[in-house]
Order: sequence, then structure tokens, then C-alpha cells
Amino acid sequence: MATTHQSSTKQDILEYLLKHSQATAFELAEVLDVSPQAIRRHLKDLEAEELVLYSSVQAQKTQSADLQPRRPGDGESALQSVVGTSSGNLNFREGFPHQATANLKGLPQASEVRGMGRPQHVYHLSRQGRDRLQRTMNDRQSDRYGEFAVSLLDTLAETVGRDQVSSILRKQWERKAQEYHDRLGHGSLQERVANLVKLRKAEGFMAEYHSVDADSSPNESSENTLCDRFILTEHHCAISNVAESFPSICGHELEMFAAVLPDCTVERTHWIINGEHRCGYLVQARNQKCNE
Repeated sequence: MATTHQSSTKQDILEYLLKHSQATAFELAEVLDVSPQAIRRHLKDLEAEELVLYSSVQAQKTQSADLQPRRPGDGESALQSVVGTSSGNLNFREGFPHQATANLKGLPQASEVRGMGRPQHVYHLSRQGRDRLQRTMNDRQSDRYGEFAVSLLDTLAETVGRDQVSSILRKQWERKAQEYHDRLGHGSLQERVANLVKLRKAEGFMAEYHSVDADSSPNESSENTLCDRFILTEHHCAISNVAESFPSICGHELEMFAAVLPDCTVERTHWIINGEHRCGYLVQARNQKCNE
């Protein structure tokens, strides 16, 4: 439970920084109703992951000191004598001054004049933090779409029956198969499989492929062992929540791949629904002799 709470708090920090551009640890503690000590621990973890960056700014107290300059420099104001000129007395980190060294010339320290307090860290998102947050938001949106799709199919099943829903899903994969077929081109089998993987990736599937070399015997000619075979793997299924409620959609997917590659046989080798960590398909060219 503690881990879940910490992850949630870190996510809340990232989202707040996205909305408000920047914030101090004290501000985050107040807004998120978390102790400042816990917020600092979360910020340190996020900084280690390079998801947030910070700038140090010098806090200023409201009280003012009575300035009585003894010997201001020629042409310098009393304030310039205290905080120094622009010749390098201010040290900047990411656009914010975090240390000022006074050009004293006999005057009191700058903290006595301006009431300078302890430096504060102002946090903002890094590029990696923005990218991480965007991916998380996209995943949430995808989950909501998946939940809506399941709910819609359940409603259809209650209204027209599951057999009719299966017919609708079949029509859907037939349309998708035609779309894939038109976009794959007419190249070699490897080129078409590679293009199919690109299309699946664009739709949210974590897809890849690799060739399968036939085991050739030294007594057989290369002509007899020639074979185009590829394993198409999907480590993440973009419609897994739909497939859990309507597993027939996975059967349609297998038929779809076979229709897209009509000169090949397509066999399922792995299935996420069966508890495996990926879905896999063996794609093999027809009318070629392969040494099994």
C-alpha cells in the first residue's frame, strides 16, 4: 500500500508541475496535503530519475535595513555598492540567481540590507518528465477507450445476442484485413511482414518480427531447405481488455493475418489470453520445402 501511495504522490507532483509550470517543495506539500519531508523525498527520487529539475532562488525577507553608506564608489548608487555591479557577482543556475556576493566597500552585508533568507529550490518538469507524463496520460486514455469498447460490446450482446456480435466483429476484421492488404504492397514476404509490424505498432501493439532459419542437413542441398519463415510477436496487445471479454476476437485476428498474407500459412505459437507474456504467430511461405 505504501508503494502505491508513493507512486500516486509522485504522479500528483508531476501533474501539478505540468499545470503550474513550477513549484517549491513547501507549495507542493500544502497543495497535496503531504508533509514537507515526504515531498522532499519524492522530489529527490524524481530528480534521480531525471524527471524534474530545480533552480535555486534566494528568498528575501520583507524588512528593510537603514543604509548608511560610508564611501560609495564614484558613480555608484548605494544599492550597487551593496549587491555589486553586473560584472559577475551573481551566480545563475538555469536562469535563477541563487547566490549574490556583495561588493562591500565598507558597507554592511547584503543580508543585513535586503533581508536575504535561505535559498529555495523551485522545481519544474524536465523533458523526460513531460514525456513520461504524456505516456501515462495516453495509457489512461487508452484504458478508458478499452473500457468503453467492452461496455459497448456487452450492451450489443444483451440487445442482439452474442452470435450477432461475433458477426459484427468478423466484419470488422475483414475490413481491417483489406486495409492491411492494400498498404502492405507486393514486395517479398519479409518486406510485407515488416510493413505489417509497422502498421501494428502504429495502432498500439508492441510488435516485432524475426526470421526463422530452417535446420539444414549437410546431406541436403540448399534448394531443398530454402524456406521463408518469420515469427511475428506482439508483447503488448492494444485490445487485451476486449479480448478477455470476447476471446473470439483473437481467432479473428489469426484469420486476418492469414487473409493479409494469402501466399502464407499463419499459425499461433503464443497467446496472452492463455497466460503467456506475448502473442506469437509463425508465418511461413507456401509451396516451399522447409526442413522441419
